[in-house]
Amino acid sequence: MWEMTQPTIYESYFEARLREAACRDEVAAPATIGSLAESLSSYLTEPQVADIERAFEFAREAHDGQMRRTQHPYITHPLAVAKILSEMRMDDQSIAAALLHDVLEDTGATKDRLAEDFGEGVAGIVDGVSKLATIFNTHEQAQAENFQKMAMATARDLRVILVKLADRLHNMRTIGALPGHKRRRIAKETLDLYAPIANRLGMHNIKVELEDLAFDALYLLRSDRLRRAVAAARGNRKALMDELGTSIEAALRREGIDAAVRGREKHLYSIYAKMKTQRKSFTEIMDVFGFRIVVDQVDACYRALGVMHNLYKPVVGRFKDYVAIPKANGYQALHTTLFGMHGVPIEVQIRTRQMNAVADHGVASHWFYKSAAESYNGGEARARQWVQGLLELQQRAGDPLEFVENLKIDLFPDEVYVFTPRGDILELPRGACAIDFAYAVHTDIGNHCVACRIDRALAPLSRQLQSGQTVEILTTKDARPSPDWLTFAVSGRARSSIRQALKVQQRSESIALGKALLDRSLRNANTSIKSLDFRRLRKVFREFGVRKLNDLLAEIGLGNRLAYVVAQRLLSADDPNYEAVDIERGGPVAIRGGEGLVISYGRCCGPVPGDAVIGHMTPERGFVVHMDTCPNLEEVRRRKPNEIIPARWAESITGEFDTSLLLAVRRRKGVIAQVAASMNESNAGINNIHVEERNAELSNITVDLSVADVSHLNRIVRRLSAISTVQNVRRPAVA
Repeated sequence: MWEMTQPTIYESYFEARLREAACRDEVAAPATIGSLAESLSSYLTEPQVADIERAFEFAREAHDGQMRRTQHPYITHPLAVAKILSEMRMDDQSIAAALLHDVLEDTGATKDRLAEDFGEGVAGIVDGVSKLATIFNTHEQAQAENFQKMAMATARDLRVILVKLADRLHNMRTIGALPGHKRRRIAKETLDLYAPIANRLGMHNIKVELEDLAFDALYLLRSDRLRRAVAAARGNRKALMDELGTSIEAALRREGIDAAVRGREKHLYSIYAKMKTQRKSFTEIMDVFGFRIVVDQVDACYRALGVMHNLYKPVVGRFKDYVAIPKANGYQALHTTLFGMHGVPIEVQIRTRQMNAVADHGVASHWFYKSAAESYNGGEARARQWVQGLLELQQRAGDPLEFVENLKIDLFPDEVYVFTPRGDILELPRGACAIDFAYAVHTDIGNHCVACRIDRALAPLSRQLQSGQTVEILTTKDARPSPDWLTFAVSGRARSSIRQALKVQQRSESIALGKALLDRSLRNANTSIKSLDFRRLRKVFREFGVRKLNDLLAEIGLGNRLAYVVAQRLLSADDPNYEAVDIERGGPVAIRGGEGLVISYGRCCGPVPGDAVIGHMTPERGFVVHMDTCPNLEEVRRRKPNEIIPARWAESITGEFDTSLLLAVRRRKGVIAQVAASMNESNAGINNIHVEERNAELSNITVDLSVADVSHLNRIVRRLSAISTVQNVRRPAVA
């Protein structure tokens, strides 16, 4: 409450501190190329360092006269970004691109000039991190467009995202120089996108710093209070940490295991996030002591684990083996939780030195330890596979905003690890189901999925998967994605694939329906679509705002245009001597029962095969089928009779159709069970039962059920009517 009632003075104080920190960081950046070149010479050749010095001179001249908000020369920013990458021991092209990363956006330099002077590789990276020179309607649209551009460049060259992360890291270090509203927007964007991306690429150090800096920028008072509380707790627990660390080192030494034991402290944002999501107090979070054990060889990890479990009692269910099954970002370690001395919980991570390097630097460790590159191919390959997946997300997304939405979903920090029937391991986001698994295997598997087996037992497609399960997908050639899948699929790849398939499915169905409706109208004029000369009808297409026949048919099928209006216009354009005839009425539309997106069924009346049906066109929804007695169509019949279209069921129909029954029953114990049992004996699928009290003696029951046809429904009605407590049974659309 104190934070809410006293914001002005204290926020001003903390904002001043942020501005001071921004200026200090800007001053700390190398003012000349000298200190950067000196650090680069430790791992790059002289010609490579010379090329980087040329890039610096180019950038310095291009940015001449430009200043940062901290009132320091602009060149300090590219130098700081290059310094961050040099600490990762990135290659010469990445360092040169870091020095040049703003010249396309903020100066008159061109990509062709950069390619000519520094090579296509450097020019491609710089272009990838540069924003689009376009005016957008909203900031969200601009962010999405620019992020999509960068993601596509990253798919071609992984170094693009590494330069962008270093750029964002330095901008966050100096964010205090920005006005409050802009600072908060950039900090939120960092937490939503850039910190999760750093985590997805395994770059723990950058992820932690980005989160803590964004936390400072978003929540000034909370971060300061938490920092003070952590400092106080650190002092109180130092003696116990030292005692625990000494005990662990001694136990490992007795077993001849050469290991480095380090106390591990949670960073500020991690503490804050756990307090918020797990609803725990600060004391509960800080009561857990963390240690990291770093050894030389993989087998020593498991030996050290045995020592820990002998030294302190392990907590059941809190052991994770990320060595045998690495995380999606390449992270490897053994995790266990122990009851330490005095009953204090201890979280222990056990890694090799190489695993520790990958955990800190992620995909950047490929450049950091080139001499041991083979040791990191697994993590790098996973990162590159994820980045290539960005291309699929982009291709299936309807627009950049949808792409960014799918990307955020794909950046879940937790994964589940499941097996294919052949024993291959797939990583999926927490909460994933069999649909996510199917699309992770292959898009075609997902699109034709009909059922699944989890650990050899049939299970619903919506069931959430747990690590260690074996999943098998059953497919059929004629199966298609359902819109309902979007309610339980969680992975970005699955959701974007489903949306793309539904768009294609909707278009093909709308074209087929549009063709049937247009032919129906043309039949009364003794012609058909095939008989028209479409070379003379291009002008009509332009009038309707379409380019080709299929586009026009899709518009009709979706209900955006009426078939008889289109038919009249086509006939008059095709034949100058055409005399208008009444083509508003035609034969009924055949309903086959397998329709999904463009032919739907009114929920108000629930038509089933065997019912007399009619339909009407609804914009964007297409053809909606109703019983001809449905009261909801009375208004349409009166005001827009031309929109009512006769329909009939096709000869052979299979499947289940949703409908409803209304029951009036006497209030007796067990009546609901009797109704459900009777329907179950009739092989009806019960979707929902709703009971509403009518008076002291009677209740109304609405049952939503699935049946094969009207004969099946009539059998169910007869069974229900035979129950002594049931007074009457009727359908909603039947008076």
